[in-house]
Amino acid sequence: MNPLLDYHRLQTRRQFFGDSGLRVGGIALASMMGHELASAAPAKGLIHPPMPGLPHFAPKAKRLIYLHMNGAPSQLDLWDHKPQLKAFFDKDLPESVRNGQRITTMTSGQSRLAVAPSMFQFQQHGKSGTWVSELMPYTAKIVDELALIKTVNTTAINHDPACTFVMTGSEVPGKASIGSWLAYGLGSLSNDLPAFVVFTPSFPAASQAQALFTRMWSSGYLPTKYTGVALRGQGDPVLYVKNPPGVNASDRRTMLDALNQLNHIQHERIGDPEIQTRIAQYEMAFRMQSSVPELTDLAGESKATLDMYGADVHRSGSFTHSAIMARRLIERGTRVVQILHRGWDQHNSLPKLLRGQIQDTDQACAALVMDLKERGLLEDTLVVWGGEFGRTVYSQGTLTKDNYGRDHHPRNFCMWMAGGGVKGGTVYGETDDFSYNIVKDPVHINDLNATILHLMGIDHSRFSFKFQGLDQRLTGVEDHHVVKGVLA
Repeated sequence: MNPLLDYHRLQTRRQFFGDSGLRVGGIALASMMGHELASAAPAKGLIHPPMPGLPHFAPKAKRLIYLHMNGAPSQLDLWDHKPQLKAFFDKDLPESVRNGQRITTMTSGQSRLAVAPSMFQFQQHGKSGTWVSELMPYTAKIVDELALIKTVNTTAINHDPACTFVMTGSEVPGKASIGSWLAYGLGSLSNDLPAFVVFTPSFPAASQAQALFTRMWSSGYLPTKYTGVALRGQGDPVLYVKNPPGVNASDRRTMLDALNQLNHIQHERIGDPEIQTRIAQYEMAFRMQSSVPELTDLAGESKATLDMYGADVHRSGSFTHSAIMARRLIERGTRVVQILHRGWDQHNSLPKLLRGQIQDTDQACAALVMDLKERGLLEDTLVVWGGEFGRTVYSQGTLTKDNYGRDHHPRNFCMWMAGGGVKGGTVYGETDDFSYNIVKDPVHINDLNATILHLMGIDHSRFSFKFQGLDQRLTGVEDHHVVKGVLA
């Protein structure tokens, strides 16, 4: 049997002519672009260099740390200060505010939509005078490093499509995540660690948590080597990264060399790009056998640094531990780190549950920004914090002075950015008196994605991947814009 002949025999007529056309076109393109391709040589020494022609312009940020608060933090109780709402306590939301907009089935059957002002106190902080909830004393100290966007909006009203939208630029599953796009376009800064690493830390036991799906860090239609590598919080950070008993490093090297030769032979026969991915991933796994233990060893961190992060810094799998790992990863050349913290879906008992979420994350988020700044890394590292949508001004379920819940609200929510190229101490956009509609400077989620790409040196309109006959983009086919008001 000849596998190559079998492969071609099983091809459909459409596949044959499609592949032939691509090959002939590729030959013609190569002959016309020979000089350009020769001048776009990969960065020396990097196993995964940037794509030719990228970045499009000098980047402000070289790395991204994305802090995703999965479940949708309440903007009304954390960032969007609305003191006038106290006069509307337990009154019906005016129809002129809702204006017939759709709401979820979780509250559409309620007889009333009673306004629930935040029970938490707000104060202005920093030179910028940014209003911050009493729940976030640590983040309040770094507001002059943050660009707070109060008018992020999305079309998704339920968690899974909304999270998929935030991370991939589309509600439709199967698209590439933002971390995968950046790993694909900009490559890796390290030969010993993945370009894109993901943490899914623990969260308070009483939280109302949504499921996480791997599509949030998947490469989608991009080559699978750009999928995020999830580091585990319990046991070995990477399964099977250690050699089994009786196998030493030289034995593993010999085995991989033989396996790579077999994979190269198979690739020459069939041309499947996934074979190249397997070769690259085997090699990365081999190098991670030495890089990961060094990465996770906090012995070299100063007491002052560890104290800044808080008591949970040594608890593997905690949000705090993930935060310091994020800093250590980007120090060692990882391009993108994503931390997905669950439990922010407070449909009831919001005051109690929100406190728990903030206690789990506030100190570590602030420490991460301060730690990056102290080490000179914040200047070219972009940090993003936010959820997938906001929460309603009206209460879900019973409303009292000290207890309420909030439903999903996609029309406006708050996110912040800090670091590379961001104008610290900025508050961008305004909402109405009920934090229900945007009255100034809306920011669609793909405007935010376009801004992230821009700060990383990428023009989102020129950054695409051909799939299913379309030039796929992170920001989709609609017209989206960089949010210039948050740029330094």
